[in-house]
Amino acid sequence: MPSSFRMVAQTLHGLEEVLRVELLKLGARDLERHNRAVSFTGDLGFLYKANLCLRTAIRVLVPLDAFDARSPEEVYAALREIEWETFMDVQDTFLFKVTLNSTYFTHSQYVAQKAKDAVADRFREKKGVRPSVDTENPTLRIHLHINNERCTLSLDSSGGSLHQRGYRTETNAAPLNEVLAAGMVILSGWNKLSPLVDPFCGSGTILTEAAMLAANIPPGIYREKFAFEGWNDFDPDLWDTIRNSAIDKITGERPIILGGDIDRITVSKAKETLRNAKLDDGVTIRHCAFADLEAPDRKGMLILNPPYGERMNERGIAAASAEEDINALYKMIGDTLKHRWAGWTAWVLTSNLDAAKHIKLTPKPKIQLFNGALDCRFLRYELYEGSRRLSPLPTKNE
Repeated sequence: MPSSFRMVAQTLHGLEEVLRVELLKLGARDLERHNRAVSFTGDLGFLYKANLCLRTAIRVLVPLDAFDARSPEEVYAALREIEWETFMDVQDTFLFKVTLNSTYFTHSQYVAQKAKDAVADRFREKKGVRPSVDTENPTLRIHLHINNERCTLSLDSSGGSLHQRGYRTETNAAPLNEVLAAGMVILSGWNKLSPLVDPFCGSGTILTEAAMLAANIPPGIYREKFAFEGWNDFDPDLWDTIRNSAIDKITGERPIILGGDIDRITVSKAKETLRNAKLDDGVTIRHCAFADLEAPDRKGMLILNPPYGERMNERGIAAASAEEDINALYKMIGDTLKHRWAGWTAWVLTSNLDAAKHIKLTPKPKIQLFNGALDCRFLRYELYEGSRRLSPLPTKNE
């Protein structure tokens, strides 16, 4: 690779600016925001650092080539001209991931098959033998994105999605994505010093990401391997330098971080998550309902990801009853916030805006985020102490 080159960090909808700021602070150059991505310039060491340290990136891609094509056969021809033997050996494995936004192409799997054939046929021609495809742990992950007739080819330097930190083994039915959790903590504006509370902690993802952020623990530190470690140009000494430098920047900051959940099994899973991340000594988790959770003495930040109500029917709860239950839950949230958490700032992630009205507080702002396929809003509530009404103006006789 050249000493400096373009890269693209992908993220979730709504986290583009958070990712851009992350990259800027890490030292990226020539940043440009896109839909669910940020492109930038850096060197090989920065590629390693981006994978290790970015909290809101899903993966980091290295663009290889761009060309026009209007048929799978044209894609095949273009890919066969690329010198794949400079990126991999015959004993290595590879995998294509194809995404389409085009009227010329309708079947991503067929395009992926033609792309695979192009690589295999070139190796047969040049080496007399072809490398194999590996759908689980390939040496080279290749992304092909086709937008109309424009084809962009990239190498995935991350491997598995970067949300797969490596610290979470026990999850609930709908665990919160780690990248989304980190993004929520950063978007909240938490200062990393005041208390942070998650009263619907689930498997503990928000708590873990908050504790890692406070202590400046790199989110990739728990992963066993990144894809770039299998590349031909991998520099193990440079990687050790980058990794050790990041570890040296870990601090001893341990603000009050408190979680709660009404489900005992869920609490057990959250504690296991924090043990895996070696953060259990700095985070407290209580088995209790939000209405019974005692607030720390110091004011701080609440981040809530309560149930949205979409799974109640799956559990056999009738539609009318499910709506009543979810509305009652959100009313309880509002009552608890007003009566027990005055002076705090609360953020609530939900896809159920009708139920959120029962909180009976005015949110500002409302940030669009996606929890999986669910279109959500991240709602901020300022919980003022006492009345915000102004005292009446004095009369002329006073």
